[in-house]
Amino acid sequence: MNRNIPQNKIPHIIALAAITGLLTFAGNIAYAQTADSLLADPAEQSAFPQITAQPVDQTVPMGANVVLSVQAINADGYQWLCNGVLLDGQTSSVLIIQSAGINDVGLYSCEVSNGDQAVPTRAASVSVETTASAAKAGTTTAGTLTAQATAAGALAASATTSSMMAASMLAGGPIIVYGTPYLGGGSKGSCPGRYTGYVAYTKTVSQGWGWSPSGTVHTAADGSGRTDTKIEYIGAYGDGGCAQTTVTIPNPTLSPVYRFTIYFTNNVPATNAYPITLIGFNQ
Repeated sequence: MNRNIPQNKIPHIIALAAITGLLTFAGNIAYAQTADSLLADPAEQSAFPQITAQPVDQTVPMGANVVLSVQAINADGYQWLCNGVLLDGQTSSVLIIQSAGINDVGLYSCEVSNGDQAVPTRAASVSVETTASAAKAGTTTAGTLTAQATAAGALAASATTSSMMAASMLAGGPIIVYGTPYLGGGSKGSCPGRYTGYVAYTKTVSQGWGWSPSGTVHTAADGSGRTDTKIEYIGAYGDGGCAQTTVTIPNPTLSPVYRFTIYFTNNVPATNAYPITLIGFNQ
């Protein structure tokens, strides 16, 4: 004990230390109670649905069926959206777009819920393709959304329709593919350089990854008539190139299939379906 402290002050110091100890102890209890309450929060992670399979991007022939699905555990509700807008009556784990047309092109996602807790899926892009002659003839009517009893039956119907549409495609095109523009600026080398948005025209691996070359001339052009866009192609074997408005793939081609992207160097069009024209390609 410090001998310089007056004897009459010692009781006060002991009392102050006791009070400080009590406050610290009370603070520790309050912190522990707060931590426990957070751990016991009704919105803990186990209450949220867990998505085990996301909807995947699809590119289908005009008039074919599109089947989008999500798989989840701990889920009791589903709500599909297109470009962020609720689709009335589409409240099952499977969404079927019958006879897909230009108006069905878009980004589709699903809100998977468990009571008041909801988790969104990724946004899957749906693109459609047709021949230039079919598009000019006005066969690009919008599809309708319907609920089917089973996904298996819908998948079979979609495969049959897709096969029929593929058989009707002209060898070598021209093929017009409609995709959804993405808003988002960036820069990528000298071509496309700076851009404000883009449209990616792709296929899943199960759909063949991309478009296969045929004939001796292979080009991709902006299908809307704009001249301020840049077009990039990428082959499955890693070859690629970029040019303004129209791009030509060297012949003979290195890759068996190709994907394409249109970059907007100025304004991004206010549309859900933007076309690219492919010449010298098959589905």
